[in-house]
Amino acid sequence: MLARRVLLVDDHPVFRTGLRRVLEATGRYEIVAEAGNAHEAIRAAEETRPGLILLDVQLPGITGLRITRILRRKQTRARIVVLSVHVDDDRIIEAVRAGAVAFLQKDIGAEALMTALSRICAGENLLRAEMLARPELARRLRAELRLPSETGGADGLMPLSTRELAVLDCVAQGLSNKEIADELFVSEQTVKNHMTSVLRKLNATDRVGAILHAVRQGWMEVAPPVPGELPAGRTGSGHDKTQTVA
Repeated sequence: MLARRVLLVDDHPVFRTGLRRVLEATGRYEIVAEAGNAHEAIRAAEETRPGLILLDVQLPGITGLRITRILRRKQTRARIVVLSVHVDDDRIIEAVRAGAVAFLQKDIGAEALMTALSRICAGENLLRAEMLARPELARRLRAELRLPSETGGADGLMPLSTRELAVLDCVAQGLSNKEIADELFVSEQTVKNHMTSVLRKLNATDRVGAILHAVRQGWMEVAPPVPGELPAGRTGSGHDKTQTVA
């Protein structure tokens, strides 16, 4: 049986390493790429076309659930599994609406994880199964789906293009124009052009205003910086590029 191609997305390298080892030890999964933030995840998904994506919901900047929506909009065939320290009804409903097939706690045991992934790879939708097992949750989801989206679109998509989203994601992580240009392999002028478009589309006067708007809409989360730490996904020698395994 061919190994399932997997993309791991989490801003903690230690967690990614542990997850990689658990998956690769089974011989059923091949880790084709890793990412530590939204724009790396989207780029890696486009470049490696994985069949399975394990995605942390609480990424710095653009959230994991927003990434799920974006990948679904780009018609990825990957089955997306959302991981979180805490799982509650609100986020389960968000995950269903975003298009994920499972929402698992990050402290799940290795055996339980392998069982869940086997079911997912066999075509099961664990979120749908949970809805069937909890009628009250299904009723709540149906009621919420009848409400107009807070962001104005039928599926709550933000008005930004994928590249504009990548720029905003980098801005939220505190990168300068030059660092963003290096990260996204574009010129500084292109970064400025994208940021101008972001401000116009979000009706914001500056970058802080754009980020606050995105946070209020639930598109991103901005955690307070920890003293002495570099921004997520960054290292002392530059930045942690998406890693592809041959």
